[in-house]
Amino acid sequence: MSTSAPAPSEAATATQQAPPKSKRSLLIKIFVGLLLVGFIIYVIVDLATTNNTRRIITDFLDWVEDNPAAGVFAFIGVYFIATIFFIPGLILTLGAGFVFANALGLGVGILLATVSVFFGASFGSCAAFLIGRYLLRDCVSNLTKKYVIFEAIDAALKDKGLRIIILLRLSPLVPYNVFNYVCGVTSVSFRDYAIGMFGILPGTFLYVLLGSSAGSLVDSSSSGDNSTVRIVSIVVGVVFAILGVYATTYYAKKELNKILSQRQEVNAATSAEGGAESPMEGVANTVGNEAATDAEGDVEAQNETGQEEETYQNEEKVTKET
Repeated sequence: MSTSAPAPSEAATATQQAPPKSKRSLLIKIFVGLLLVGFIIYVIVDLATTNNTRRIITDFLDWVEDNPAAGVFAFIGVYFIATIFFIPGLILTLGAGFVFANALGLGVGILLATVSVFFGASFGSCAAFLIGRYLLRDCVSNLTKKYVIFEAIDAALKDKGLRIIILLRLSPLVPYNVFNYVCGVTSVSFRDYAIGMFGILPGTFLYVLLGSSAGSLVDSSSSGDNSTVRIVSIVVGVVFAILGVYATTYYAKKELNKILSQRQEVNAATSAEGGAESPMEGVANTVGNEAATDAEGDVEAQNETGQEEETYQNEEKVTKET
């Protein structure tokens, strides 16, 4: 029997080894997070100043136009990296429409560009989703335990995540790269998130079509600046953004009411258990008090009997002396 129980030294060793593992995991998360944030900051600053990133993308698209067969797979890989590191995907999407249409013809080019953008964006978004979940999900889980409203939103995304993701993906106003990481820290399932990527197809097709109609690669990068396209994008984006926010609010409110009702039921059950125990406690106290009273009465009776015996003995002594 004694051999089945772990030795005290082994238990102490296991206890001492646990903290370094969690500490190592935390350090890895911090390192990955800092590396990711540093690269994202570089891309943002570069796009606002030297534009080296934009020039690299333009050179890459020129190469894709000259090598369309290999360029399809290379484009998917580059779009994958761009999605993770916040490199603007609109330049790549418009450029894909232009280079593939020029290399393969309008119909095949638009189809191949749409498929390439979709797969590259989907793979990159899923990777960003998993990175966000790995780095920040624990922090958000602690936050949802403290605040009921966050718990309700998290529960709504878990139960109705596919519906909400598709609505928000249909809106071009929702920041695409940020949205990937935000979804990663919520309870939305990876399956719902991946299926929800089909919501980007209408917008992808529209921007690829715009890029294919450009006169040059430089023109394709600015095709999204057309006033008509901008108005249509804003109107469509606002509509689907409102629908997405409404759906999130609606389901979050339902989940909030559900959580509050569950907590009230738990409190009521606890109170009922306490109320059921109190009569028993009262009976026990009453019995205890009666027993104590009886014991005190017995002691007093014994004392009185002893006093009477002493008085009788004293009277007998007096009588004998007399």
